[in-house]
Amino acid sequence: MTSHSDAVTVHDRWVDTPSGRLFTRTWQPRHARSAVPILLFHDSLGCVELWRSFPAALCQATQHPVVAYDRAGFGRSDARLAKPPHTFIEDGYRQAVAALLEALAITHFIALGHSVGGCMAVHCAGQQPERCRGLITIAAQAFNEPRTRQGIEAAKEAFQQPDQFAKLAKYHGDNARWVLDAWIDTWLHPDFAEWTLVPALERVQCPTLVLHGERDEYGSHRQPERIARYTHGPAHCDILPGVGHVPHREAESTVVALIEEFVARLTLEVSVTNA
Repeated sequence: MTSHSDAVTVHDRWVDTPSGRLFTRTWQPRHARSAVPILLFHDSLGCVELWRSFPAALCQATQHPVVAYDRAGFGRSDARLAKPPHTFIEDGYRQAVAALLEALAITHFIALGHSVGGCMAVHCAGQQPERCRGLITIAAQAFNEPRTRQGIEAAKEAFQQPDQFAKLAKYHGDNARWVLDAWIDTWLHPDFAEWTLVPALERVQCPTLVLHGERDEYGSHRQPERIARYTHGPAHCDILPGVGHVPHREAESTVVALIEEFVARLTLEVSVTNA
């Protein structure tokens, strides 16, 4: 399916992977400043549709293509039956990204992830340094702190209400229960209490932009500070005042402007390097 606006063309397609078909959506600017796409990694309850207006706004502001996909078991992608292993952040997306890059003929990209998707973006940047031009994390976790678990406990209670669960099912259909249980059971499992992103952060060499809401209910300021501290490339951290766990929805224009500035610097640095 392809749709058009004055500034952006949107194209949907499915990509075959060893774990099933993945749904992808690409926002293409009419007059692209660069062919390097911004690759979006969604959060633990997310999917392509739940990025809402952010990808189109990001595409129009940066004049870069933007690509999002539903991980296996999420959104419109094929269902999963088994619960994800505790290594899902490190290796759960590898086959998907490899298949996406090949199917969409992507040679270089900018990795952007929200929440646990930010953690996946970190791994992706560290594992593909020759292809990842820049890294952007939004409300990502660097370790499993008490606030993280308290936030999930509160969400677990809220999703006991049928109307709240129905909102999740609207986007994940019959997969909604699997999506919810995968998130809650993994992060609250005792074996996951000592999880840390630091080894992955230490492999990141590209420039990094770290965005975090001041009122994030799933992570204190220690999360973005740790992300910025342990990457080996240049890193910039912004704490957004009055903002919670979904900055790109709560303060979309601010987040887009910060990313636009970051991406413009990346493009300039690449141009200077290749001159």
